[in-house]
Amino acid sequence: MKVGYIGVGNMGGPMCRNLIKKSNHAVTVFDLNPAAVKTCTDLGATAGKSIADVTRDADVVMTSLPMPKDVEAVTLGDNGILANIAKGKTYIDLSTNAPSMVKKIGAAMAAKGIAMLDAPVSGGTVGAENATIAIMVGGDRKAFDDALPVLQSFSANVIHMGPLGTGTVAKLCNNMMAFCNAAAASEAMMLGVTAGLDPAKLVQVIASSSGNSSIFKAFSERALSGKFSPPSFALNLAHKDLHLAMELADELDVPLPLGSATHNLQRMARKMGMGNNDSSTILNVYEKTLGKTVKP
Repeated sequence: MKVGYIGVGNMGGPMCRNLIKKSNHAVTVFDLNPAAVKTCTDLGATAGKSIADVTRDADVVMTSLPMPKDVEAVTLGDNGILANIAKGKTYIDLSTNAPSMVKKIGAAMAAKGIAMLDAPVSGGTVGAENATIAIMVGGDRKAFDDALPVLQSFSANVIHMGPLGTGTVAKLCNNMMAFCNAAAASEAMMLGVTAGLDPAKLVQVIASSSGNSSIFKAFSERALSGKFSPPSFALNLAHKDLHLAMELADELDVPLPLGSATHNLQRMARKMGMGNNDSSTILNVYEKTLGKTVKP
């Protein structure tokens, strides 16, 4: 199978490299960063000269891009994927997109006879490197079944959620929970430290008690070290994901009081210049406000 892969950055890069290493598919990649492309071509991929070049002969085209506007431009823009992909082929978006944008792109693809799957991923850069990420997929069941071997080459957990768009909704729900969890961890750690507790001992208690979670584990490592850069998942991207969840809640008239509070906390952190730090940097808002750190 010929696979076109557009966007080989922090998440797309390791996913694409696992696709190259763990399958016999012919992979052609495109990215604006030549160094990112080279990490894939060193493993056997071919470097595409443009979106059109990657798309034209591909059986499956994948994108892993930062923002919904980026996905829209690459798919529907001049000489983009839609203009070059052949009828009967498949387009898979691995980005965290807006449900409304997924449906817009899906309708345009369907009109040309192209199957689309929205397939956002979760598990961070470590999961992408280790091929342990979860992929939540929305779209036609036959298109999913046909694409499953490709997706399984870089994921141990591929779940078909339902019709097009349901994968994206699942991702936004998951991420909202993760970000709210990190906000609660920030408050708990600052409360304990302000009351005079040893932060390392407090982490030990929570890690072995009902407050523990995978998010807390990663958060506590950042908190105790005081190192929020380089990011595993940047705050700017986390803010974008939660913003998309809030927009969906507005469309559906679903109240999200915890999500709203966490979104505002993220906004405060970004206004304080922390946007390029790890998403756990929301702790720094409390630290700066209270004039003390969790780091011992």
